[in-house]
Amino acid sequence: MAGWMTALKFVPWGQVLEATPQIVQGARKLMRREQQAAPAPAPHAVAPSRTDDTAAQLAALRERMAQLEEDQLASAALIRSLAEQNAQLVRALDALRGRTRGLLLATALLSVLGLGLLGWVLAH
Repeated sequence: MAGWMTALKFVPWGQVLEATPQIVQGARKLMRREQQAAPAPAPHAVAPSRTDDTAAQLAALRERMAQLEEDQLASAALIRSLAEQNAQLVRALDALRGRTRGLLLATALLSVLGLGLLGWVLAH
């Protein structure tokens, strides 16, 4: 548990906190768009002419396609932001791993030196 706490100290929290509102806003916007997805067309009481129906369907499909393209761009930006934060966390953990390895080596060296000193003191 202490290792994770130390790892979290290396995270650039200022940058993470700066990006958080944008990420939350983007996620909320995507959720709202998904909830407001275009409903299925209602059946008409009077059958319109075939060309009017086709033109209306084509216009609705074009509008939906534009909406999906917008959503895709917003999703890509959100994913890019999350990937950048993930990369920062990975860099912090790599730095922590390196420091842990160095501390382990230093502890081993100090233990050997301590045992050597203890042996020398007991011998004299």
